[in-house]
Amino acid sequence: MSGATDTTRSLSTLVDLRGREVDRLAATMAEKQAVRDRYQKNLDRLERLCAGSSGDTRPGALSPMLSMNHAGYKQTVLAMVDTHRQDLALHEADMAVTQRALNTASLKREVLGQVLDEQSARIRQARDRQDQKRLDDMATQVWARGLTR
Repeated sequence: MSGATDTTRSLSTLVDLRGREVDRLAATMAEKQAVRDRYQKNLDRLERLCAGSSGDTRPGALSPMLSMNHAGYKQTVLAMVDTHRQDLALHEADMAVTQRALNTASLKREVLGQVLDEQSARIRQARDRQDQKRLDDMATQVWARGLTR
């Protein structure tokens, strides 16, 4: 029975370790989701900034120098939007990898938990059988003593 107890203890330790790994990966996913949200908010702000920078577009409304400055500003903001979109796409790909790792770790933890539950049930059944056998033996001894008197 000691080997079974050691196995149960080992399985329990593995389940705990897998649980910690799941918790760690879940925390990492939450952090990555927060970063993704910041990327998205920044993109929204930059796009609004770019759309709001159109200014007065009537011919001759802006001086040529101001128009060139305005166009350069708009190009810079559009380049930043493009860079942010690329960074966001890479970050989302990284999030997908982390999500797969989280799903895998959760599955492994669940499977080990089931194995632990089955092992514990087998140990309980074995103990119950031993207890029942002991009770049966004691009842037989009491019955046999009653016959000899």
